[in-house]
Amino acid sequence: MNQLKYFQIHGPILIKGEVHKDSRGYFYEAYNKNCINKLLNLNNNFIQDNISFSKSGVFRGLHLQKKPYEQGKLVRVVSGSIIDFALDLRPNSKTFGKHLSVHLNSINNELFWIPKGFAHGFYALDDTIVNYKIDEDYSPLNEITIDYRDKDLKIKLPTDCPQISNKDQMGISLKKYINEYF
Repeated sequence: MNQLKYFQIHGPILIKGEVHKDSRGYFYEAYNKNCINKLLNLNNNFIQDNISFSKSGVFRGLHLQKKPYEQGKLVRVVSGSIIDFALDLRPNSKTFGKHLSVHLNSINNELFWIPKGFAHGFYALDDTIVNYKIDEDYSPLNEITIDYRDKDLKIKLPTDCPQISNKDQMGISLKKYINEYF
């Protein structure tokens, strides 16, 4: 039986799968379309699987795409450990500009559903492989990066000096996002 964890920020859901263990190791169903759609009350058809490898100390994000190119993401750690972040950027949300974080690793066998309207990012605590399913095509011309260092966001990482890409270094503040996209 899958267990669901809900948050004060409505939308993202943590899904704990059932793990079958014995002396040989373990087995669990990493993804089942019908089960996930039923659990999340969706009619989702994921169109792409993405896999990223990040060295320990890397931060990726916070990424989202402009309407109508928004993406929902179902995130799972295959190997390693991350702190995963979801930032609420839904215009009419009571929790707009607030974020939540979850610890995902290859041992806890959890999936993290991040619906459309959220920016997503993660910090690699170890050398980590992340698999995430997306429900819309990637559109590089419509991608936005929000600067996780924006003091208005109050995002805390385990280090003050994570490794980040040049693109992510150019992320915009929440205020600039509001001014440009609302």
